[in-house]
Amino acid sequence: MALQSEPGGEAESAVQRDAVDAITGQWNRERPDLDTLPMAVFGRIYRVSRIMGDRMEKEYQRYGIGRGEFDVLATLRRSGAPYTLSPRQLSATLMLTTGGMTGRLDKLEKAGLLQRSPDPGDRRGLRVTLTEKGLDVIDQAVGSGLALQQAAVDGLAPDEADLLAGLLRRLMAAAEASGRTG
Repeated sequence: MALQSEPGGEAESAVQRDAVDAITGQWNRERPDLDTLPMAVFGRIYRVSRIMGDRMEKEYQRYGIGRGEFDVLATLRRSGAPYTLSPRQLSATLMLTTGGMTGRLDKLEKAGLLQRSPDPGDRRGLRVTLTEKGLDVIDQAVGSGLALQQAAVDGLAPDEADLLAGLLRRLMAAAEASGRTG
């Protein structure tokens, strides 16, 4: 079994030890039979996600929205002009229950960021469309959020950032595949 190498190798020499190193070091000391490399990988993914998620949430608040509302507006914006989807399409894309989606849509409609209207192709259906104000808010919020993400990624060389994105894509696919049964 390949155990995690001791910190201080060439790649780690430029970066100080972190809390994940301390945790895996303790486990290596107490349970040397365990390979703690997966713990180090997922511990850092979790911590980066939490740090950046908190920063993004704070940034979105400048625009009067939270992460959930951002997701709805961003989904409509990414759909392309006329920035219109059904509540069912939004729910499926965001993996939300219809009740959860209704609450978000109510809040965003009240703020004037989107509007709901009857679906001309289905008398029982609705269409959700970004308003001009909603389009302006999401365009500003996505730009600000990407600037925060870029500032974090700037700690890596461009080729390192590309490599990391590719490795994380492969890790995500492996994690999804390992969770499937049958």
